[in-house]
Amino acid sequence: MYIHERNNWTDFVWDYNAIYPLLVKTRYLQGNLLGRMQNLGFDLTTESTLISLTLDVVDSSKIEGEFLNPEHVRSSIANKLGIENTEFAGVSRDVEGIVNVLLDATQNHANPLTEERLFGWHNSLFSNHFSGLHKIDVARYRSAGMKVVSGSFGKEKVHFMAPEPEKIQPEMHIFLRWFNAPPRGEGVGERLDPLLKAFIAHFWFVTVHPFDDGNGRIARAIMDMQLARSDNSKIRFYSMSNQLFKEHKHYNNIIEKTQKGGSDITEYLLWFLGCFERALLASEKNLEIVLDKAKFWELHKDKRINDRQRFIINYLYDNYDKEAGFLRTSSYAKLQKCSTDTALRDLKDLAEKEMLKMENNGKKTNYLIISPADIRIPKMETFPKTLQE
Repeated sequence: MYIHERNNWTDFVWDYNAIYPLLVKTRYLQGNLLGRMQNLGFDLTTESTLISLTLDVVDSSKIEGEFLNPEHVRSSIANKLGIENTEFAGVSRDVEGIVNVLLDATQNHANPLTEERLFGWHNSLFSNHFSGLHKIDVARYRSAGMKVVSGSFGKEKVHFMAPEPEKIQPEMHIFLRWFNAPPRGEGVGERLDPLLKAFIAHFWFVTVHPFDDGNGRIARAIMDMQLARSDNSKIRFYSMSNQLFKEHKHYNNIIEKTQKGGSDITEYLLWFLGCFERALLASEKNLEIVLDKAKFWELHKDKRINDRQRFIINYLYDNYDKEAGFLRTSSYAKLQKCSTDTALRDLKDLAEKEMLKMENNGKKTNYLIISPADIRIPKMETFPKTLQE
């Protein structure tokens, strides 16, 4: 029996005594980081917001097996927020769609979540009315049954069966009324913490599974919307989707286990609180990178460099979330679409200006940022392997 097949299945309960210590810990960390962000000034807070939103869009899509160009995502978000004027003529409809959804959820978090708004998000994700090669119902609830399966043909494993189509409308009416309701006391006599509400909303929506496709991305957008409400801020300084992608197997497992359980969701909430804590700790690293980048440009503000060189420095700083990396002449030439002679000349010039340092690795020369804090800047997750050859 799936949880939605039980009577009054959304009367969730949890062990508040078990959750409270971790809730207090994450709330303190969340408030501390938000306070630091608000004191950084406009340029640095917008840079952090841009980094976090880019991670959210890219990794929320990765969870669904869709890999977007991070630079296009960053450019789309920056343009829509008025942070940068860079334009990519080739930004795809897929990028624009998910960016529109996340920005509406986080930047307009105080507005009610309505059926019309959800349909708008769904239409933004699937404006061509296709999911891959399959035509789907768009901007309306699904009209057929839904199973979440994995495995090859003939060896499928059913992970979840969603409620029947005729139940979706009343289920969503209850969900939206609950989501938009002001905070109130819950069963244990305590006000429902906005953080817990974010995680419950995610589980509730993904269990109803109201659309033919896009339920996971929209569930995470709803969670981000409620997290923005818990911050009471449009500043984004962490990426929950980034952390969920890193732990996607555990993420899928805890949802599946909870959907097959009863009304007690203590284990689910504990896992999500732990995941949120890890997302906040990761954001501290993001903040260090943002601060380091600002110090770097302040230190070198009087040095004359060309647009190619400036792009490369920013590129290395902005793409930071994996193991330590480096740049080679061939990589530079491919990124900038210039000759290797031009790339070598630019890189040597940056080394002479003490903005990059050279490390010899056999027959290859690697170029790395000389960080003001002597931090080795990691490379971008999606940096093409061919560029490292």
